[in-house]
Amino acid sequence: MAPSIAIFEGFRPDAIQFLVDLADNNERAWFQPRKGEYERLLKVPLEALCVALDERFRARGIPLSADPSKSPFRIYRDVRFSKDKSPYKTHASASFPFIGGIASAGGYFHFQPGEMYLGGGMWHPEPARLAAWRAFVDRGDGLEVLDDPAFVATFGEIRGDSLTRVPKGYPRDHPRADLLKLKDMTFGRRLSDDEVLSADLPDTLADDFAVAVPVFRMLGSLSA
Repeated sequence: MAPSIAIFEGFRPDAIQFLVDLADNNERAWFQPRKGEYERLLKVPLEALCVALDERFRARGIPLSADPSKSPFRIYRDVRFSKDKSPYKTHASASFPFIGGIASAGGYFHFQPGEMYLGGGMWHPEPARLAAWRAFVDRGDGLEVLDDPAFVATFGEIRGDSLTRVPKGYPRDHPRADLLKLKDMTFGRRLSDDEVLSADLPDTLADDFAVAVPVFRMLGSLSA
């Protein structure tokens, strides 16, 4: 018998409005009386999304993990070293680590009014991992996954914060200079509100992450 698929009913339009209101009232006195509303509109649906998405990952052999207890990010901001003391994030999000490779590679989902998207890659890798990426780019073998037509049609180019010059030790006219200059190796695409509010969101995310599996594997294979 096939395993049961978790039922994800989708986010409600009220979830978008809640985050709009939170952005206008980012203080504990406003949020605390509405914490139950936040959990109903955002926290619980995001956890259900992770359950449904993990089932699709396993069924389709996508090497990512979606854990309802670990994938969602907390709504509370870490303000210890920030000039902005607003206590709450004005978005909901979750990360999906790559299985069988380095911990810094994986997928991501972002829910924010006017800023809905999914993505993946490696964000702010440690220096040794960044050096491994540059050595990999310099060798050139395996980079063809970035030119795969399905990947390019879905996500475009791999991108991220970039140096203004080719890093030391590589020629300025290196044929893959743009890749060498990257400090992050990320990709993604915008999602429409209709996609995000649909009960089909787990399938939408799984379909796009499936396209990126060769890139996840490539990034996950980098050894420091």
